[in-house]
Amino acid sequence: MSAAVSCGSFGGKKKAAEAELDDSTKTAMEMERKRMEEPEFDIVTTHGTMRVKLYSKTPQHRENFVKLVSEKYYDDIRFHRVIAGFMIQTGDPLSRDTSKIDSWGIGGPEYTVPAEFVPEYVHKKGALAAARKGDMANPRKASSGSQFYIVHDENVCRQLDGQYTVFGEVTDGLEVIDEIANVATDRYDRPYEDVQIITIKPVGIPVQTPVAEADSTGVEPADSTSEQ
Repeated sequence: MSAAVSCGSFGGKKKAAEAELDDSTKTAMEMERKRMEEPEFDIVTTHGTMRVKLYSKTPQHRENFVKLVSEKYYDDIRFHRVIAGFMIQTGDPLSRDTSKIDSWGIGGPEYTVPAEFVPEYVHKKGALAAARKGDMANPRKASSGSQFYIVHDENVCRQLDGQYTVFGEVTDGLEVIDEIANVATDRYDRPYEDVQIITIKPVGIPVQTPVAEADSTGVEPADSTSEQ
């Protein structure tokens, strides 16, 4: 004859199952929150793919980047400024057009993004940082609306800490930075060969376009877009 099972034992198992479900749900929710706060993207280039993570403590730069990616803004844009042992720079929509080569480096949307300096975010190798106009024209150090650079040599770039907003990092594909940094360039640091972003794809989550206009991310109108 089988042993009798009390109602109390069923109740205990039910509570344990509910607690386990709650813990699993909480873990899933926390993972989702983390992914939203520090989303990842694959930057697919003609020289390979870099996976990048955006930082949680630079939300205006993060949301602006997410917005531009959702609009396919970066598709087919060139790396227009490449300096081995320093950094590689991209994000200028004018660089799609070789007839505008003399203007490469000044293009972008008609707004800037307020500086977001966070001491723990430094110019290490693979760091993503926003380009901007120089201090004389831009004393508040506001960032370009679209142009950014990726650090090749942190020893050289660490002098830029606190001067340019670092808003993300390459988490996989650091060798792609080396590949791009070592292409031959002209005297204006423009690669002789086409080095392009093919596309940027979100990892794990769909990209949603922010609801409002550009200033919903805190961006500021700009009289011109520039670079570092």
